[in-house]
Amino acid sequence: MALSQTEFIALVDAHGPALYRVAYRLTGDAHDAEDLVQETFRSVWKGRAGYEPGRGDRAWLTCILRRRVVDWWRKRQRPDAVSPHEMPDVGMAGPDPAADEYSDKVQAALNVLPRELRETLLLVVVGELTHQEVADLLQVPLGTVLSRVNRARRKLRQLLVPAART
Repeated sequence: MALSQTEFIALVDAHGPALYRVAYRLTGDAHDAEDLVQETFRSVWKGRAGYEPGRGDRAWLTCILRRRVVDWWRKRQRPDAVSPHEMPDVGMAGPDPAADEYSDKVQAALNVLPRELRETLLLVVVGELTHQEVADLLQVPLGTVLSRVNRARRKLRQLLVPAART
């Protein structure tokens, strides 16, 4: 069943903000995040003939976004979007929609995490996917996702809470 224009708009409205938050935290750059989300939705529109309703729209869209982010990383040919000591000057027309949830300090700490821990944590926490959806998306066992999320949270706590460093 092909995706109608109305259904497409509903997908953008319902999932666009979450996709932007994931893209922003994976790239560390507002403009790149916007471009990646736009590319994601462009791919969805171009492939609308193969749309399968009820398939888990957020997981499906995040899978497409993840492929765009991986391509972005490859083009940059560097393991992290930014180093923890090089926070980008993110100029935005309005406030960062994730500003209430994350600070630059948190972004810097996220950038210290190994990519697989950061990506898994962001898909669960920011992307609001279930652990099983993330396991399916990353093609890893559920236990691996649970372990990665736990290790990522523990490492972030050590980086962000001075008392947790001891």
